[in-house]
Amino acid sequence: MHTVALVVYPQFQSLSLSVASVFECANLLRGEALYSFTLVSEQGGAVMTSQGFAVHTEALGSTAYDTVIVSGYLTLGNPSPGLLASLRTASQQSRRVAALCTGLFVLAEAGLLAGRRAATHWLHAPEFRKRFPDVQLEEDRLFVVDGQFWTGAGMSAGVDLALAMVENDLGPDLARQVARKLVIAQRRGAEQSQLSALLEIDPKSDRVQLALAYARENLRSDLSVEALADVARLSPRQFSRVFREETGKTPAKAVETLRVEAARVMMETSRHPVEVVARESGFGDRERLRQAFLRAYGKPPQEMRDTLFEAARGIQQ
Repeated sequence: MHTVALVVYPQFQSLSLSVASVFECANLLRGEALYSFTLVSEQGGAVMTSQGFAVHTEALGSTAYDTVIVSGYLTLGNPSPGLLASLRTASQQSRRVAALCTGLFVLAEAGLLAGRRAATHWLHAPEFRKRFPDVQLEEDRLFVVDGQFWTGAGMSAGVDLALAMVENDLGPDLARQVARKLVIAQRRGAEQSQLSALLEIDPKSDRVQLALAYARENLRSDLSVEALADVARLSPRQFSRVFREETGKTPAKAVETLRVEAARVMMETSRHPVEVVARESGFGDRERLRQAFLRAYGKPPQEMRDTLFEAARGIQQ
């Protein structure tokens, strides 16, 4: 059995608890106790969340765990010396030590990440770099695995991190089944950006949102200004003007952004040839996909695929 402990402390963010559902679903789908999950804290007992309710915990250090995950918190405080000492001990006893979002600050304060690669929420990246210059922060990565240390971005990325752990422990098939059970539309891998294309485009009106939602669901279709304007029930000229006013982009540039994101996800989650990725994401041919990737990422699709493959192999080892 894989034993997992989530380390919490006063005012921790309650969304950290969502990782438990991943391990719980793995047990349910297999019909056996593959994982045990325990909440732990420095001294044990009741610990208050940032939302004002308390959870019961065991004392960290009373038991050795296979995986120790440090929860995140909303305001950057100073972890107690006792918690830091307990984490140092736990790191020597555990196969994996992980941090969710600002939990990375706790691991770094404990001196466990010097010289290592890590990820945290993009909002806290400048402060982290200033406080811990000896850690190689990869701020646009959803999560990073460096040896025994697994670190993730924003709190919802904890689910992605936990799914990657299930894949590492028990294989990709079970991880996909858990994702489906949790109604996760898209399993996000380590190389995935923290920011989605739709969030970055950030349309304001219902009509522009409708047109972008249509584009995302129909990437292989005609997504010209005329076609999208028809979906938005505006004239092409009116649609182009409103779209640029709301998003700061042209419709064509926004469509390319959506297609590039879809192509990147395909390369991360499958081994389809680049030609297939180009067709399914709406680029049509390999060269158009290549040019779009160079504009978006500064590297061609094949180089991106090699990077994704190496990252995935690192997780599975």
